[in-house]
Amino acid sequence: MADLNERDSKLVQYLSEAYGKERELEAALMGHIALTAKGPYKKRLQQHLKETKGHAKAVERRIKKLGGGGQTLQGAAGKLAAVAKAPMHAIRGDGEAEKMLKNAKTEYFNEHEEIATYLAIETLAEKVRDSETAKLARAIRREEERMATYLQGQIKQLTSAVVREDIPARQRRAAAAARKAKTGSKKTAKKPATKRGSKKSTAKKARPKKAAAKKATRKSKTKARAKR
Repeated sequence: MADLNERDSKLVQYLSEAYGKERELEAALMGHIALTAKGPYKKRLQQHLKETKGHAKAVERRIKKLGGGGQTLQGAAGKLAAVAKAPMHAIRGDGEAEKMLKNAKTEYFNEHEEIATYLAIETLAEKVRDSETAKLARAIRREEERMATYLQGQIKQLTSAVVREDIPARQRRAAAAARKAKTGSKKTAKKPATKRGSKKSTAKKARPKKAAAKKATRKSKTKARAKR
């Protein structure tokens, strides 16, 4: 590595960390794709694998332009660590949906780690007036955010699939019936809000009687005066 000033050295440090993470995730994604059934989820993982490879190459080019080097060793170490972990994903969970769910949760975690990494690079680059690095970090961060949003929806879908696979329908129906019964009992237990209404209605009923009594009193007084 050439002698770098403090500014460029810090940029290369952060970019090298991002490069190592990209290479690690490249291997992890290949392992997940191999275990994922054909469908939209598998296609999205394959698309993101291409994006991840592109991110690694773009970051590597930027490091070299800044005068950095040696990041390849760091990336290779990360890749080897991911390869060692990849076979473990095959034994996660019982059914296919649960295995894919656990992989999706891992991917979701990794995407947020990458978002944080590139947000830090973007902010650092802006503070030291490196617009090219800031632009690169921002573009990659947005792609990671889109993937994280996709995975959030996928986690919900896969969890629903696990419920269908592992929990008998009768148990799901029983739970729903219990919830309905509980809701119904709560509604029945509510105090009837009729006290005020009953007082008002009683008062309304009492008014005509009072008016009639007053009228009768006036009539009797008038009769009494007439007799005099």
